[in-house]
Amino acid sequence: MVKKYLFPLMAVLLLAPWPVAYAHDNGLVGGEVVQIVAAEPSAAPEWTAFGNAIGGVSNAGDLFYIDTSGESIDIVATLYLTNTDELSHYYRYLTLNVGVYVQTGADQWEPAVNGSGELIADTYLTMRNGRVSFNLPGYAKYKVTIDRGCFYCLPAGTDEGSASPKFYLTLE
Repeated sequence: MVKKYLFPLMAVLLLAPWPVAYAHDNGLVGGEVVQIVAAEPSAAPEWTAFGNAIGGVSNAGDLFYIDTSGESIDIVATLYLTNTDELSHYYRYLTLNVGVYVQTGADQWEPAVNGSGELIADTYLTMRNGRVSFNLPGYAKYKVTIDRGCFYCLPAGTDEGSASPKFYLTLE
Protein backbone atom coordinates (compact mmCIF):
# COMPACT_ATOMS: atom_id res chain seq x y z
CA MET A 1 0.00 0.00 0.00
CA VAL A 2 2.80 2.42 0.90
CA LYS A 3 4.69 1.63 -2.31
CA LYS A 4 1.63 2.60 -4.34
CA TYR A 5 1.78 6.18 -3.07
CA LEU A 6 5.54 6.52 -2.58
CA PHE A 7 6.47 6.97 -6.27
CA PRO A 8 3.84 9.66 -7.05
CA LEU A 9 4.79 11.53 -3.86
CA MET A 10 8.50 11.43 -4.75
CA ALA A 11 7.76 12.54 -8.32
CA VAL A 12 5.78 15.56 -7.11
CA LEU A 13 8.48 16.53 -4.60
CA LEU A 14 11.28 16.21 -7.15
CA LEU A 15 9.42 18.07 -9.87
CA ALA A 16 7.97 20.85 -7.72
CA PRO A 17 9.55 24.03 -9.09
CA TRP A 18 11.50 26.10 -6.61
CA PRO A 19 13.04 28.88 -8.69
CA VAL A 20 16.60 29.87 -7.87
CA ALA A 21 17.87 33.41 -8.49
CA TYR A 22 21.42 34.75 -8.92
CA ALA A 23 22.59 38.28 -9.75
CA HIS A 24 25.64 40.13 -11.08
CA ASP A 25 26.18 43.83 -11.84
CA ASN A 26 29.09 43.56 -14.38
CA GLY A 27 31.15 46.17 -12.46
CA LEU A 28 28.59 48.86 -13.25
CA VAL A 29 29.55 52.50 -12.57
CA GLY A 30 31.77 52.29 -9.56
CA GLY A 31 30.55 49.32 -7.54
CA GLU A 32 28.19 50.23 -4.69
CA VAL A 33 25.97 52.73 -6.53
CA VAL A 34 23.66 50.14 -8.13
CA GLN A 35 22.63 47.11 -6.11
CA ILE A 36 20.94 43.83 -7.01
CA VAL A 37 19.41 41.65 -4.33
CA ALA A 38 17.86 38.24 -5.02
CA ALA A 39 14.41 37.86 -3.48
CA GLU A 40 13.91 35.48 -0.58
CA PRO A 41 12.80 31.97 -1.60
CA SER A 42 9.49 32.58 0.20
CA ALA A 43 8.74 35.41 -2.29
CA ALA A 44 9.44 33.24 -5.38
CA PRO A 45 6.71 32.39 -7.90
CA GLU A 46 4.98 29.05 -7.39
CA TRP A 47 3.48 26.33 -9.55
CA THR A 48 3.09 22.58 -9.31
CA ALA A 49 4.51 20.50 -12.13
CA PHE A 50 4.19 16.76 -12.64
CA GLY A 51 4.18 14.31 -15.54
CA ASN A 52 1.85 15.22 -18.44
CA ALA A 53 0.46 18.25 -16.57
CA ILE A 54 -0.59 21.41 -18.36
CA GLY A 55 -0.68 24.31 -15.97
CA GLY A 56 0.39 27.77 -15.05
CA VAL A 57 1.94 29.92 -12.38
CA SER A 58 -0.39 29.66 -9.38
CA ASN A 59 1.23 32.47 -7.37
CA ALA A 60 3.19 35.34 -8.87
CA GLY A 61 6.48 36.07 -7.14
CA ASP A 62 9.56 38.25 -6.94
CA LEU A 63 12.97 37.32 -8.37
CA PHE A 64 15.21 40.37 -7.89
CA TYR A 65 15.26 43.86 -6.37
CA ILE A 66 17.35 46.50 -8.16
CA ASP A 67 18.33 49.79 -6.50
CA THR A 68 19.45 52.48 -8.98
CA SER A 69 18.48 55.37 -6.68
CA GLY A 70 22.11 56.55 -6.52
CA GLU A 71 22.69 56.59 -10.29
CA SER A 72 21.27 58.87 -12.98
CA ILE A 73 22.05 56.82 -16.11
CA ASP A 74 19.69 54.34 -17.75
CA ILE A 75 20.62 50.73 -17.11
CA VAL A 76 20.02 47.66 -19.27
CA ALA A 77 18.91 44.70 -17.15
CA THR A 78 19.07 41.20 -18.66
CA LEU A 79 17.30 38.26 -17.04
CA TYR A 80 18.61 34.82 -18.00
CA LEU A 81 17.09 31.37 -17.63
CA THR A 82 20.33 29.47 -16.99
CA ASN A 83 19.26 25.82 -16.93
CA THR A 84 17.25 25.38 -20.13
CA ASP A 85 19.13 22.15 -20.88
CA GLU A 86 17.85 20.59 -17.62
CA LEU A 87 14.36 22.01 -18.05
CA SER A 88 14.04 20.47 -21.51
CA HIS A 89 13.91 17.03 -19.84
CA TYR A 90 10.86 18.05 -17.79
CA TYR A 91 8.90 20.56 -19.90
CA ARG A 92 7.70 20.54 -23.48
CA TYR A 93 7.35 24.30 -23.05
CA LEU A 94 7.68 26.85 -20.26
CA THR A 95 6.59 30.44 -20.89
CA LEU A 96 6.98 32.98 -18.08
CA ASN A 97 5.66 36.56 -18.15
CA VAL A 98 8.32 38.81 -16.59
CA GLY A 99 7.08 41.90 -14.75
CA VAL A 100 9.14 44.96 -13.89
CA TYR A 101 7.84 47.33 -11.20
CA VAL A 102 9.09 50.62 -9.76
CA GLN A 103 8.72 51.46 -6.07
CA THR A 104 6.44 54.47 -5.49
CA GLY A 105 6.25 54.29 -1.69
CA ALA A 106 6.76 51.93 1.22
CA ASP A 107 5.60 48.51 -0.10
CA GLN A 108 3.91 50.22 -3.08
CA TRP A 109 4.85 49.16 -6.61
CA GLU A 110 3.62 50.24 -10.04
CA PRO A 111 4.50 48.96 -13.53
CA ALA A 112 7.84 50.46 -14.59
CA VAL A 113 8.54 52.62 -17.62
CA ASN A 114 11.56 52.35 -19.89
CA GLY A 115 14.06 55.11 -20.70
CA SER A 116 11.65 56.75 -23.19
CA GLY A 117 8.84 57.00 -20.63
CA GLU A 118 6.68 54.19 -22.05
CA LEU A 119 5.47 51.23 -19.97
CA ILE A 120 7.77 48.26 -20.35
CA ALA A 121 6.02 45.96 -22.82
CA ASP A 122 4.92 42.45 -21.88
CA THR A 123 8.11 40.41 -21.74
CA TYR A 124 8.16 36.62 -22.01
CA LEU A 125 11.02 34.40 -20.92
CA THR A 126 10.95 30.93 -22.47
CA MET A 127 13.20 27.91 -22.74
CA ARG A 128 13.71 28.87 -26.38
CA ASN A 129 14.83 32.51 -25.97
CA GLY A 130 16.55 31.97 -22.59
CA ARG A 131 16.94 35.70 -21.83
CA VAL A 132 15.10 39.02 -21.90
CA SER A 133 16.36 42.59 -21.56
CA PHE A 134 14.75 45.86 -20.55
CA ASN A 135 15.93 49.45 -19.95
CA LEU A 136 15.55 50.97 -16.49
CA PRO A 137 15.92 54.71 -15.81
CA GLY A 138 18.14 55.72 -12.89
CA TYR A 139 17.13 57.20 -9.54
CA ALA A 140 14.60 54.46 -8.67
CA LYS A 141 14.10 51.08 -7.04
CA TYR A 142 12.74 48.19 -9.10
CA LYS A 143 11.64 44.62 -8.67
CA VAL A 144 11.67 41.91 -11.32
CA THR A 145 8.90 39.35 -10.98
CA ILE A 146 7.24 36.42 -12.65
CA ASP A 147 3.62 37.54 -12.94
CA ARG A 148 2.13 34.57 -14.76
CA GLY A 149 3.08 31.79 -17.09
CA CYS A 150 2.19 28.42 -18.52
CA PHE A 151 3.86 25.05 -19.02
CA TYR A 152 3.39 21.54 -20.31
CA CYS A 153 5.27 18.84 -18.41
CA LEU A 154 6.67 15.73 -19.99
CA PRO A 155 6.16 12.39 -18.24
CA ALA A 156 8.50 12.04 -15.26
CA GLY A 157 11.88 10.73 -16.36
CA THR A 158 14.74 9.06 -14.61
CA ASP A 159 17.24 11.76 -15.56
CA GLU A 160 19.13 13.52 -12.83
CA GLY A 161 18.39 17.23 -12.62
CA SER A 162 15.72 19.61 -11.53
CA ALA A 163 12.47 20.93 -12.97
CA SER A 164 13.11 24.21 -11.16
CA PRO A 165 14.14 27.18 -13.30
CA LYS A 166 17.29 29.05 -12.32
CA PHE A 167 17.49 32.77 -13.00
CA TYR A 168 20.47 35.11 -13.34
CA LEU A 169 20.32 38.91 -13.66
CA THR A 170 22.98 41.25 -15.05
CA LEU A 171 23.09 45.04 -15.32
CA GLU A 172 25.06 47.06 -17.84
